[in-house]
Amino acid sequence: MDFRAIAMGLCFSLMWSSAFATARIIVAAAPPLASLSLRFLISGLLAVVVARALGQRWKLTKGQARSVLVFGLCQNAIYLGLNFVALQWTEASLAAIIASSMPLIVALLGWGLRGEKVSAIGLLGLLAGFSGVALVMASRVSGGADPFGILLCLAGAAALAVATLTVRSASSGGNLLMIVGLQMLVGSVILGVVAVVSEPLTVQISGKFLLAFVYQIMVPGLAATILWFKLVGRVGAVKAAAFHFLNPFFGVLIAALLLGEHIHLTDMIGVAIAAAGILAVQLSRIKTPA
Repeated sequence: MDFRAIAMGLCFSLMWSSAFATARIIVAAAPPLASLSLRFLISGLLAVVVARALGQRWKLTKGQARSVLVFGLCQNAIYLGLNFVALQWTEASLAAIIASSMPLIVALLGWGLRGEKVSAIGLLGLLAGFSGVALVMASRVSGGADPFGILLCLAGAAALAVATLTVRSASSGGNLLMIVGLQMLVGSVILGVVAVVSEPLTVQISGKFLLAFVYQIMVPGLAATILWFKLVGRVGAVKAAAFHFLNPFFGVLIAALLLGEHIHLTDMIGVAIAAAGILAVQLSRIKTPA
């Protein structure tokens, strides 16, 4: 993995981790699903317009079209939708830690459903990773965290794992920016329909809210998604996913700096264990050249 790939991975992890703290600012002032639907609508239209200006086509391969639909549903509508709802009651740092378990869920599904071989290091990583996440969750629940919010975050992480399995076919064959825009529009439509029938459309507009909303559109929304696909195309999905081990650290740190969330000793221990487990799992899945 070259220096550019490492820099891309670090930037992606920072962008991805920052989404939770800024999302918590948004849902404190506006309905979560409607806000997310609008964010995807704006991001998606921007991506499509730029893609067309660059000469990218509407026409996708069958694999790309299928992946856009699955990615738009699983990542944008389910994973992010559930997290935005949960962040009404769940601290951003906890949501980030739970979401970081996605590589562990991917490895577990591959082992349990596809019969993929897992090395001893991988198994230890799975055990350590899930134990670290469980330690943080148990500590937060005993401290008054909402169990329903945690359940929503866990369901979202599972949906993100499913979406991750489709990344290869989505990023192959060109039209990257068009694909990103279309999968955002898929998420926007699904979330918009649910929001109309389930949420009161009231918003408390402030400078803080507008800044967080614009940041969500441009950074976690567009920049991080495009960067992730480019990273996968450069080093492969398994090596790219190894950078997720940084997400618990960045998620907790950003939430503390931006929102003033407290960092407890149990959090630090759990995050370190989870990060080590995630890294071990991902490293165990990287095939060494013969």
